[in-house]
Amino acid sequence: MLSRKFSIFGFCVMCTALLGCEREISFSNDVQPILTANCVVCHAGTAEGSSTSGLSLVDYDGVMQGTKFGPVVTPNSGVSSNLYLVVAHKTNEEIHMPPHGDKAMAQGRGTPLSENEIEIIRTWIDQGAKNN
Repeated sequence: MLSRKFSIFGFCVMCTALLGCEREISFSNDVQPILTANCVVCHAGTAEGSSTSGLSLVDYDGVMQGTKFGPVVTPNSGVSSNLYLVVAHKTNEEIHMPPHGDKAMAQGRGTPLSENEIEIIRTWIDQGAKNN
C-alpha cells in the first residue's frame, strides 16, 4: 500500500513538472497586493514613477496600459514583459524595481521583491495576464 501512495505522489509530481499543472494566479488576489505593497507608492497619481514613465500600477487597466514608451506586459510571455524583467533584475541595474541600489535612476528606494513575489508576477503574465 505504501508503494502505491509513492507511485501516485510520483505521478502527480511528474504531471506538475511536465504539464505545468499550476494554480491559476489571480490579478486581484495575488498580483495587485504585491504591486500595492511595493510599487504603488511611486506608480500612482503624480508620484515619481507615474510622472516619469506614465506607468500607473494602481489597477489592472493601468498595468495593461503600460508606460508612455509602450506596454510593460506581454500576455503569455513573462520573459518578454518589462514588468517581470525589472522586478526580476534581468535589466540594467539602473532600472531595477523597486529601486534600491546606489546606481538606481529613480529617487525612491524600496526592498527588492521576494523570489515568490517575482514568480507570481511571471506566472500571472505567462497565464495570459488576465483581469481576474
